[in-house]
Amino acid sequence: MKLCWFHLMPYTDLPEDFTQRHESVWVDIDPALFDPGKAHGMYNDFLDELEFADAMGFDGICVNEHHANGYGLMPSPNLMAAALARRTRNAALIVMGNSIALYNPPIRVAEEFAMLDCISGGRLVAGFPVGSPMDTCYAYGQNPSMLRDRYLEAHDLILRSWTSREPFMFDGRFNKLRYVNVWPRPLQQPHPPIWIPGGGSVETWAWCAEKEYVYSYLSYFGYKAGERTMKGFWSEMKRLGKDANPFRAGFLQFVGVAESREEALRLYRGPAEYFYGRCLHVSPRWAEPPGYMTEASLRRMLANPPPLPSDLTFEQADALGYIIHGSPATVRDRLRVFSDELRAGIVCSGMNGGSHEATLEMMQMFAEEVMPHFRAEPGIGETADVGP
Repeated sequence: MKLCWFHLMPYTDLPEDFTQRHESVWVDIDPALFDPGKAHGMYNDFLDELEFADAMGFDGICVNEHHANGYGLMPSPNLMAAALARRTRNAALIVMGNSIALYNPPIRVAEEFAMLDCISGGRLVAGFPVGSPMDTCYAYGQNPSMLRDRYLEAHDLILRSWTSREPFMFDGRFNKLRYVNVWPRPLQQPHPPIWIPGGGSVETWAWCAEKEYVYSYLSYFGYKAGERTMKGFWSEMKRLGKDANPFRAGFLQFVGVAESREEALRLYRGPAEYFYGRCLHVSPRWAEPPGYMTEASLRRMLANPPPLPSDLTFEQADALGYIIHGSPATVRDRLRVFSDELRAGIVCSGMNGGSHEATLEMMQMFAEEVMPHFRAEPGIGETADVGP
């Protein structure tokens, strides 16, 4: 497997009574809760952790895009990736999102991604998510029924701008450009690897197969609930005549590792309960606007909805597989589900030990005592768009 380190950069100082006094962490979160002075320290700690992941040998470091929320402080992941491009050397820079339907025109994404690829020496992985409804439909005011059409047109424009050898005119439904001539151009040719972050939409699987993109399942419901999604994905790949190369799929899993299960519980309970309880406290009225999700995906989700993470205790989240925590041996054993059963060749782990120092210690233990057991064997064929 390839093991990456995923950083949401959540705001870490929401009050203890946040869920009682505030309806949502997203869209209409109270601006008075944000302290720029504290955020200065948070941002620099987060960047230090991502740089440390590179130094520790993680295969990739991941950032993403969100707006108007305390769940993830990255309205511009490209700013973070730019800072990391100069201060890291080996890890792939995995921008799990630019929400490409939000950019006007989308060639802004093509230009900035090309800059990042050149600065980093060809280490960029370009993520193209549709974007959460909170970000796209409410914070940025997009019509949910038109969002996917905007997304697909933006994708086509970006790809053509990277691969065309001469300036061209683009006459789309949403974008009309007389001259498209992207400078700079990406170092990786014909374009950087493309990952599609998703939450289980049926149509996304077929699209990834058609384009030979990596499907990256981003969920906080863990490996047990994710089994159904991954079985559906691989069933669709088989139906479409694609091979079962595990590097077609990525999976986000929260992981905490320490010398013992007791120590991991002591370190990880507080941060996990903070994140699941406060950072995922989203009002239902923002979650699924009509038209955002296709009928097939909505039917699939409603057939077997998982428990909301914000409603669970730590013990319940642990039992459901939302969290993997324990000693290095325990974590290794439980991570084998991804290689042996889910066939997810890329695992993006998110870890937080409460303090910056505890997080660094946890990352080092994971890198030294867990990662070496999951390195890909030489000769395993990877698709062209997996990444550096």
